[in-house]
This record gives sequence, structure tokens and C-alpha cells, in this order.
Amino acid sequence: MKIRHRRVGAVAVTTATAAVVTATLATAPAAFASPAAPAAPADHGAVASSLAHQLGSQTAGSYLKGGKLVVTVTGAKAAQAVRAAGAVPKTVARSGSDLKQVMAALKRDATIPGTAWAIDPATNQVLLTMDSTVKGAKLKKVQAAAAKHGAAVRTERVAGTFQKFTLGGEAIYGGGSRCSLGFNVRSGGTYYFVTAGHCTNISSTWTDSSGRTLGRTVASSFPGNDYGVVQYSSTPTDTRGAVSLYSGTHDITRSGNATVGQTVYRSGSTTGLHNGRVTALNQTVNYSQGSVSGLIRTTVCAEPGDSGGPLFAPNTALGLTSGGSGNCSWGGTTFFQPVTEVLNRYGLSVY
Repeated sequence: MKIRHRRVGAVAVTTATAAVVTATLATAPAAFASPAAPAAPADHGAVASSLAHQLGSQTAGSYLKGGKLVVTVTGAKAAQAVRAAGAVPKTVARSGSDLKQVMAALKRDATIPGTAWAIDPATNQVLLTMDSTVKGAKLKKVQAAAAKHGAAVRTERVAGTFQKFTLGGEAIYGGGSRCSLGFNVRSGGTYYFVTAGHCTNISSTWTDSSGRTLGRTVASSFPGNDYGVVQYSSTPTDTRGAVSLYSGTHDITRSGNATVGQTVYRSGSTTGLHNGRVTALNQTVNYSQGSVSGLIRTTVCAEPGDSGGPLFAPNTALGLTSGGSGNCSWGGTTFFQPVTEVLNRYGLSVY
């Protein structure tokens, strides 16, 4: 199987030691057409990130509504800054600091496998989610933790179990398991790919479906984060900064940040191409193997083996498939590691 047929984007890394990536990469954008993805919209993610940095605790997040970026604010001065940036301000009662304090309390009181939480900017609440394994004494504990915060916390149940999406099989192989390649990356003439950290944690060497060695793991972070970097063993001649749509390929030209309400696409070696909507950012998920924070929550379905695959919209690399609940028969919730975190951590860039 050629590398270009796996969902990929491009990034670059340089190793300081045999096991640690510590270099700066140069950007080299790529391009190709997609028969399924829409034309690139305004970069709401960049505007939202800029405003979040500018406003700090004066905002409790942002989301898309009717094609416009809505930014929550707690005062008139912040609202003025939002309008100046071309977005729509929405005054809310709880600041970003207020809701972060609630999440810190949940981390202390409700960190058990099967729970997850994130700020819902549209309702100005923290949404606390519990999968089907949270029951009995555990359920009572989580409900009591939520009740302490009154209307600042909203709870919901989801079917299935929050799990990592790893499976023995095809695509990229390592440690007896199958994952999906995320985005191809490079640093000058040295090439890498990024995928899920819970995948790279289990193997130092990765092969393709023919058994050909692709490369070795040079960076891995899970739990806490969920990303990994693999350096190709030799300079590949068949990689591109593209993702597979399973009916063609689609060019990835940049990396960026997701926005709540945004339509996104995911490609994976088990279920192919699927799309959905971003429902939360900075999501904390408590897997049985440990907690991961800072994730993107979506309505896109995924299944075991899709781990590490790319999240994009439409020419922008957004994330790497981490895990979730459900399947692609009846739907579910899927979480993604923001790709910008690993790119910034190791000086990588898509090509």
C-alpha cells in the first residue's frame, strides 16, 4: 500500500536524540482537489483563537451560528473587541475563569473512566457526559459532583463506552495493532507522519499492509495528550500532503484550530470518510487508560482502527482521531487531538 493512500497531511520534525524530537520544520503547502469536501470557508478558527488570547477570562468560548462566529463576553469592552474583529458578541453570566474552575472541580471529584467534560459556549455551561459504564456508586458520585455547581453544569448520558479506537488489522501496523496514519510531515528533506499517541505508545516500529517498514516512533504522548510522531526510515517517494476520501484524495494546505459548530471530515482505515460537527473544544475525556485533556469533541462517527486518522475542514488539518463511543452504524461521539499542539510542540508544519 502506498503512503499516499492513507489519510495524510504533512508536518516536519527533527530529532535531538534517537528518541526525542526537538527541531524546527519549514512549511511547504500542498494542494489537490476533493470531490466531496466543500470550498474553504472563512477562517473562523483563527479569529476565535486570536480573540480568546486577547480577551482571556472575559470570554467563555465561541461557536458558529448561521455561518457567523459568535463569541461569548462578560462586558461591554470585550463586546467591542469582538465586533471590531468581525464577529458577533454574546453577553453571558459565567466567565471563562468561572467555568474553568468548575472543570477543575470535576477533575478532582468526577475523574472516573467513562466521564468527559468541556465548556458548551452556546449555553454558557460545562457539559458533563457519562457513558454506559458509569452506573451505581460511580453514577451517584458523578451526579453529586455535578450538583455542587447548580446550573453551571449540564449532564448527559451517551450509549456505548469511551474507548481508544485501536484494532489489530491493516493500515499502519505496530505492536500487533492497527491504527490510521494522520498527516504526513517533513523537516527539510526528512519526512515523518503524525498519528495517535496511544498508538505510538505501543510500538517503536511501524509497517504498512505489505509488511514494509515505514519508520520508527520518535515522539509519543498519552495519556494527558494523544499524539505521536513517526520518522520514515528512508526518504519516501510516494507521500503527499493529502487525505484519502476513499473515492479520491483531498489536498491539505495548512493547519488550524477547530470552531464549535463547524462542519468537519474524518478519514480512517476502518470506516473511510465521514463528516459531522464540532460540539466542544478543550474536552477532557477519562479513558480507562488515563485522562486526556484539550480534545476536540465531534458528532463524527469512528470505530476501532480509525485511531490517529485525520480530522480536517476542508483544506485545513485540525486533529487526530483519539477515541469515543458508538460506531458508524448508528452514530456516536468522537474525540480528536488538536493537530496544532503536536505541530507547535515539535516545530512541525503541514506541506
